[in-house]
Amino acid sequence: MKQRINFNKSIVSKGIILFFTTLFCLHAQTSVEKLFEEGNNSYNEGDYKKAVALYQETLMLDQHSAALYFNLGNAFYRLNKVAESIYYFEKAKQLLPNDEDILVNSSFAQNMTIDAIEILPESQLEQFKNRIFNSFIFSTWTIITIVLIWLFALLFLFYIFSKSTRFKRTFFLSSLFILIFFIVSFVISFSLDQKEKQMDYAILFSNRIEVWSEPNQLGELLFSLHEGTKFQIIDDLAEWQKIRLANGSEGWVKNAYLRKLN
Repeated sequence: MKQRINFNKSIVSKGIILFFTTLFCLHAQTSVEKLFEEGNNSYNEGDYKKAVALYQETLMLDQHSAALYFNLGNAFYRLNKVAESIYYFEKAKQLLPNDEDILVNSSFAQNMTIDAIEILPESQLEQFKNRIFNSFIFSTWTIITIVLIWLFALLFLFYIFSKSTRFKRTFFLSSLFILIFFIVSFVISFSLDQKEKQMDYAILFSNRIEVWSEPNQLGELLFSLHEGTKFQIIDDLAEWQKIRLANGSEGWVKNAYLRKLN
C-alpha cells in the first residue's frame, strides 16, 4: 500500500513539473512572438530605434531566424548603420542563401560602403556547384542525407526478402538510385561542414583601418578598409589578424573592431 502511494506521488510530482515546464515554454514562445510583432509594429511606424531594441531583445531569448535577422538588417539600414545592417543581412543569408528579398536588400546595404570590392569571377562549373550546394543550408542537407540512407536500407531489405523477381529488380534499381543520391548528399554535407569550419568570415565595424603586408607597421601599407567590409580571417598573431577580401587581396590588420559571422 505504501509503495502504491509513493508511486502515485511520483507521478503527481512529474506531472506538476511537466505542467509548469510546458507553461514556461508556452509563455516564452508567446513572449518571443509578442516582441517580434511589437518590433514589426515599431518598424512600420517609423520608430526604427525601438524596432532594433525589440528585435535584439528577441535575439537575447535565443531566438534566431532569417526573418528576424532580415528585419534587423532593414531597421539598421533605415538608421544608416552600415556595418550593423550588412552584418544582419549576412546572418540572414546564412539561413536562406537564395532568398531574393534578402539578396536585394543586402545589395542595397553593400552600396552604402566606401570600399568597392569586386568579387573574383567564377567559372560556369563553379557557379553550378555553388547553386547546388546553396540549395539548402547545412542542417537541411544533413537531414536529407540521413533520410536517404534509411530509405536505401529499407529498399535493400525489400530487395533481399522479396520473392518476386520483378519486385526484386524494382527494389534493387530503386535502392541503387537512392544510394547514388545519398553519396551526392553526403559529399555536399561534408563539403559544407568543412567550408564552414575553414571559412571564418567577419564584418568590419571600425570606421577605418589600415592593412599591412606584415603583422607589424614596418612592412608595406597596402590599403585601407572602412566599416561594413566583409572579409575572411585566415590567420592571427597577438593583436594582428590576417584577412582575405573577396577580390583575393590579403593583408594584416591590427586591433580591428569586427564581428564574426560564424
